[in-house]
Amino acid sequence: MARLPDGALMQRAAAGLAAACADLLGGVYGRRVVLLVGSGDNGGDALYAGARLARRGAGVSAVLLAGDRTHPGGLAALRRAGGMVVHPDAAADAAGAAIDRADLVVDGVVGIGGKGGLRPDAAPLAERAARSRAAVVAVDLPSGVEADSGEVRGAAVRADLTVTFGAHKPGLLIDPAREHAGTVRLIDIGLGPELPAAPELEALQHADVAALLPVPAAESDKYRRGVVGIAAGSARYPGAAVLAVSGALRGGAGAVRYVGPAGQAVLARFPETLVSDRGPHEAGRVQAWVVGPGAGDDAGAVAEVLATDVPVLLDADGLRLAARDAVRARTAPTLMTPHAGEAAALLGVAREEVEAARLTAVRELAARYRATVLLKGSTTLVADPDGGPVRVNATGTPWLATAGSGDVLSGLAGSLLAAGLAPRDAGSVAAYLHGLAGRLAAHGAPIAAHDVADSIPSAWRDVQE
Repeated sequence: MARLPDGALMQRAAAGLAAACADLLGGVYGRRVVLLVGSGDNGGDALYAGARLARRGAGVSAVLLAGDRTHPGGLAALRRAGGMVVHPDAAADAAGAAIDRADLVVDGVVGIGGKGGLRPDAAPLAERAARSRAAVVAVDLPSGVEADSGEVRGAAVRADLTVTFGAHKPGLLIDPAREHAGTVRLIDIGLGPELPAAPELEALQHADVAALLPVPAAESDKYRRGVVGIAAGSARYPGAAVLAVSGALRGGAGAVRYVGPAGQAVLARFPETLVSDRGPHEAGRVQAWVVGPGAGDDAGAVAEVLATDVPVLLDADGLRLAARDAVRARTAPTLMTPHAGEAAALLGVAREEVEAARLTAVRELAARYRATVLLKGSTTLVADPDGGPVRVNATGTPWLATAGSGDVLSGLAGSLLAAGLAPRDAGSVAAYLHGLAGRLAAHGAPIAAHDVADSIPSAWRDVQE
C-alpha cells in the first residue's frame, strides 16, 4: 500500500467484487442490492463495488453499521452513483425491509481483523439475510469468522459466495468457518510478490499430487516398489482388516503383508495379500506399517510395530493402545490419523473443542506426540511436529462419513509411506485421493467404504491426466 497510489488495492478489490456479484446475479440492471457496511477497508470495498453496480443500473442501498467511521471515499462514490443510504439505528425496519426485497446482500461488515463473532447490531441483519431470498456475498471472508484459524466464536454471516483478495485465508479452508464461506472466488490484486515464502496453510491441487505419486520404473519389482505391513482387525472386527488391505493394495506399494486374526477374511477378498498369523516381528521385511484399525485390545501388536525402525501409521484402536512415550521415542517417522473424537481423547479435551479449533488441535497433537498428524474430518488437516505449513484437504464429500472409510484411508496412506513418501506427503496425498475417490464413487448417492477403495484407481488416473 505504501508503494502504490492511494486506494489502488481497494479499487482492484472492488472491481473484482463487482464482477463476481454481476456474474452471480446473471444481470445487473434492475436488481436490488443491499450492502452491509462496517468500518475499515472491507466496508470500503463493498461501497466501491456497490457504486459500480449502481452505475450499471442496480438499485443499491447501503446499511451503515459504523456511522461516522464509514469509509468516506467509498460512501461518496456510492452516493455519486445514485446509491441510497440506510442508518440501522435510525430506521431498523427500513434496513430489514431492504434485505427482504433484495436480490443480493453484500457482507462488508468485518474484515480479517475481526474477532469474536458479529456485534449485536450486525447479527440480526446477518440472520435476516440468511432467511431472505437474496444471495449473500461475503467480502474477503464471512464476517464473524476467524481469518487465521477457521474458528467461529459467535454469530457469523453464512455466505453463498465469498470473494477473497490476494490470497486464500485459513478460515476459508478450515471448518467450521469454511462452512460459512460457500463457494470461494480468489481475486488477484497483485499481492503475489509480497506473500511470504512459507504460508500458514497449503492446499494441494491435482498437479501437486501428480508430482508426488509413486510411479514404478522399468526395473521395478514388487519389493523395490515397497512392501506395506497391515496389523489390523480382530475376531470382532475382521472387516477393518479387509478394508485397510483394500486401500493399501491401491496405494502404490508393490506388496501388502497382513498380520492378524482376520487372515481368512483378507485372503477370501484379496488372495494377492501375503498373510501371516505369527505377529509383526515374524511377518517379514516391510518398508512401512499400518497398525490399529479394528485391532480391539491387541496392545502387543501395537507395541511391536512401534518398536520397529520403519515408518508407522497409527490409527483407530492403535491410537488408544499406544503409549505416548513410545510414540515420542521413535526415531523413524510416525503418522497418526485420528478423527475428532480420538484427537480429543489424546489431548484430554472435549470433542467439541477439537471441532471448534481444528488447526490448533492438529498442531498441538503433532507437537505433543512428535509425530505427523492427519486430523480427519470435513476438512482434513496434516501437520508435522516441527511446524511449517499445515496441509488442508477439501476434496472429500459428506458421503465419506461411513463405517470403514477411515480404514481404507489408513491402508492407502500406509502404502504411500512404504513407496517412499514422507509422512506429510503420504498423508496429504492419501487424503486427496481418498476424498476424490469418494466423490467419484458417490455422485450424490450413499456409498460404502469398499466403493471408495474401488474408486481409488479412477481418482489416481484423474490426477495424473
